[in-house]
Amino acid sequence: MKRVNHTLNYPGTTVDHVYAMLGDPSFRQAVADYQGVSDFACDITPSGAGRQARLEQAYGTDSFPSFAKRLVGNELRFVQEEEWASSSGADILVSIPGKPGDISGNTTLTQSGDDVVQRIDVAVKVSIPLVGGRLEDMVASFITKAFDAENKVGVKWLRGEWRI
Repeated sequence: MKRVNHTLNYPGTTVDHVYAMLGDPSFRQAVADYQGVSDFACDITPSGAGRQARLEQAYGTDSFPSFAKRLVGNELRFVQEEEWASSSGADILVSIPGKPGDISGNTTLTQSGDDVVQRIDVAVKVSIPLVGGRLEDMVASFITKAFDAENKVGVKWLRGEWRI
């Protein structure tokens, strides 16, 4: 198992604004477009004081190492489920349909002065003998880049500067 602890910063905003952005399907689509996702679906529904988000994304594997591409094929699909109890945090579960692996953990949003800090703490697990560790490292790097992309789009989105 590979742990990923990652921190993102949204300057000059509030937790409520970041939470609203993360609940906007148009924002989620903009992030998918920025990342070059080949297939995307998003469903966000209220749930008590929070919400549930389900994102399904498919990525091409042209840039993957050959050993990984042989295992996953031409496309890697992720199903990300977020259970937001409130605006301050969510449990995250990412499955990889048809593959022996998952990502689980949580994310929190906290106000720090004029900024919002998002902390992501997840564990990547790939249950394939001999190459599981290498795949976990690859997936951990991949999801870190995906969170960074979401942050890059988000900072511009919150400033009203994002153009599709």
